[in-house]
Amino acid sequence: MSAVLQVEGLRKAFGGVVAVADVSFAVDAGELLALIGPNGAGKSTCFNMLNGQLSPDNGLARFEGRNIVGLSPRAIWRLGVGRTFQITATFSSLSVRENVQMALYSHAGKLRSLLSRFGTALGAEADALLSQVGMLDQAARPCGVLAYGDLKRVELAIALANQPRLLLMDEPTAGMAPKERIALMELTAKLARARKIAVLFTEHDMDVVFGQADRIIVLDRGTLIAGGTPEEVRTNPAVRAVYLGGTH
Repeated sequence: MSAVLQVEGLRKAFGGVVAVADVSFAVDAGELLALIGPNGAGKSTCFNMLNGQLSPDNGLARFEGRNIVGLSPRAIWRLGVGRTFQITATFSSLSVRENVQMALYSHAGKLRSLLSRFGTALGAEADALLSQVGMLDQAARPCGVLAYGDLKRVELAIALANQPRLLLMDEPTAGMAPKERIALMELTAKLARARKIAVLFTEHDMDVVFGQADRIIVLDRGTLIAGGTPEEVRTNPAVRAVYLGGTH
């Protein structure tokens, strides 16, 4: 199987500090790959290079065979790369449906022509996405009144609006209650496997990581120190020493 995302020798330094050092990995269609590591390991820097927010000093990131290094975040998004963030990025005054409609309009290249509220335009498509994430019953509510866990589901629907083949999720369950975290990632895994979406995610909750990831890679001070199945990573002495504390 050819990888949806192939990262080769990715490197980024800030002054004399190397944040990411020659990192290489791949993610296949329908696979959930967790990128974990202690604070300061370089996870967010790695994500920001893949998303176009940072330019690497060296290395390649091939999405479906095309090197996306140097492209803008919008250009990468339009190619079919979705992203969710640690802090939800929705418009609080717009309804749940309108937030998803806006993402659909952007994907269709029609956002600049929008002069008023969305009305019924792309409403059926928005509702279909909301149904998939379990938020259709709240479609008319403003995002500003939603519980945080529900906002995360809306954000997932928005991320799916451009029909991504790759989904980058940076701390997708941050700020959520434990049961909500597991439920969100179970939903993500179900959708990703059904749609053959490759998913790369970072996460601090080890129950989520070991319960949902197909494979795990581990960064420590910018260097990739381990990779494999959850069980292989769980029992890796280097991982236990620097990240899991030897008792997880």
